[in-house]
Amino acid sequence: MAAPPSGKVIYEQEGVFIHSSCGKNDDQDSLISGVLRVIEKENEVIVDWRPLADTLDASNILCAGKDSSSVVEWTQTPKEKCSRGADRPISYEAEWDMVTTVSFKKKPHSNGDATTHANGESKWSFLFSLTDLKSIKRNKEGMGWSYLVFCLKDDVKLPALHFHHGDSKLLIKCLEKHVVLNESPQDKRILLVNSQNKSLSQSFENLFDESSYGLLQKLKKDPYTVTMGRFSKVTNYIFDSFRLSDPSSQRRPPSEMADFLNDAIPGLKINQQEEPGFEVITRGLCHTLRKEAWKFLLGYFPWNSTKEERANLQKRKTDEYFRMKLQWKSVSEEQEKRNSRLRDYRSLIEKDVNRTDRTNKFYEGEDNPGLILLHDILMTYCMYDFDLGYVQGMSDLLSPLLYVMENEVDAFWCFVSYMDQMHQNFEEQMQGMKTQLIQLSTLLRLLDSGFCSYLESQDSGYLYFCFRWLLIRFKREFSFQDILRLWEVMWTELPCQNFHLLLCCAILESEKQQIMDKHYGFNEILKHINELSMKIDVEYILCKAEAISMQMMNCKELPQAVSEILGIESSSVTPDSDTGEDESGAVLSCPTSLYQSVSTPVIAANGTRDSTQQMSETQSLTPA
Repeated sequence: MAAPPSGKVIYEQEGVFIHSSCGKNDDQDSLISGVLRVIEKENEVIVDWRPLADTLDASNILCAGKDSSSVVEWTQTPKEKCSRGADRPISYEAEWDMVTTVSFKKKPHSNGDATTHANGESKWSFLFSLTDLKSIKRNKEGMGWSYLVFCLKDDVKLPALHFHHGDSKLLIKCLEKHVVLNESPQDKRILLVNSQNKSLSQSFENLFDESSYGLLQKLKKDPYTVTMGRFSKVTNYIFDSFRLSDPSSQRRPPSEMADFLNDAIPGLKINQQEEPGFEVITRGLCHTLRKEAWKFLLGYFPWNSTKEERANLQKRKTDEYFRMKLQWKSVSEEQEKRNSRLRDYRSLIEKDVNRTDRTNKFYEGEDNPGLILLHDILMTYCMYDFDLGYVQGMSDLLSPLLYVMENEVDAFWCFVSYMDQMHQNFEEQMQGMKTQLIQLSTLLRLLDSGFCSYLESQDSGYLYFCFRWLLIRFKREFSFQDILRLWEVMWTELPCQNFHLLLCCAILESEKQQIMDKHYGFNEILKHINELSMKIDVEYILCKAEAISMQMMNCKELPQAVSEILGIESSSVTPDSDTGEDESGAVLSCPTSLYQSVSTPVIAANGTRDSTQQMSETQSLTPA
């Protein structure tokens, strides 16, 4: 029998049969005995079935070439098999690697027969990733043995597996540790895979093998899963080691800025001699000040609190945190067996923690204490908000907070405050995401109605390609150090609320010309936006977004919907936010395309801006 693929075998059952009607009489099954395994390898879980009797060769395995999105069966004549023989051993490891990037298709068989070998025995073999699984159909009650039929996401049904020597329930229990299975309302025999909170392992390249319409339907139906799937992992590059802060580039703050924060935060004393890296908020804070300032920006510490009040608050919050942590720490294995939701949360957290910011020195390596803290904080958050629990993407939000705080308790409560802002993004109905996409569309239509019309003509008007930006606030689009700076700017809610939407507009405006000049369609737009990851200049985008905000503030008659989105008070607004016209049909003073009138700050060769221009542009972000 062929050796199983490398990886950790977490389930193995012999005596699992395929009933193949490959005799002359189709009513008479030919029984093919085999071994069923579930194998963990890296971040993939594979279901593998193969015949028990003979060694498998490459003509029997379901796999695909790396440039293919369809699984094919390699059929060979006896002469070809002999020519390969023993001098060309099978590389099952290569086949394993390929199968994680493919989806299964039906293979043509004449009269339903399987490939028949010289010894007359039919030998089928298949393996698939759990991320390709759509549903599992179970047998009717009262049969002598149980069977399961796996249906993949392309509605391809694999051969039924009959458990003659064992119960299929053990397999179901094993699979439930890695995917969420729910009974179908229409047929209780069918277990549906709930993919809402799990990553999609199909590679981004294979998404583009589908038709534009097919991918569009996937995005409309479940933008979360498609967006947070494997294609997003192209953002995991090693940038932190190359983008460490350069002390020579840090600027001394204006003395009045330091005085302002000293006055605004009772008990906080900024010694500028000891803090040479202190900078105005738009330039980014140094690490030491960031650790304190973020607690205020996120609302963990009240702005008007005294030093003593904050010390008492931290003491209470520390007690509260460890009481919640003890709740899940004290759950026994027997208890957890009866708590499927807790098992699901733990499983998702363990998977995501092991692949969150592993190139950052704070989280790299095995048995890293940073990873343990990430895990513990996320598990404790499940106790804090058990209804929401854990959803993929939340580890991305926690990672920078823990990095900055370097303290488990402070990181947890800052994360709680951040999740209060982001909660609707991760709820099952994703109302927060829907609202933001509508708001972004409103802003983009005001800024450039022509570009909006072009996107709509390419089935991209819903702006689903911005989904990941909004879901985790650009976490996978910028380097780790740039995200620290970007987030603290957004948390100030200056120069306006929902400033992150203007950052989206600034990025899209920068890419508009290439998208339109090259006539990108739906697939190309999605691919192009995804490939911007780690290539966006944070300085340029911040300046551009601020310039857009200032232009809107100076607009004499801003549509009411836009004013409400950005929190801009204006005595002269119009209720018609789409056309830019008032009820009488008169064109407003606001330009048809604000992009055309936005003057983007010029970045000098040394990365700094003209001092006069810089002062005028940062004025709105610097407290008076």
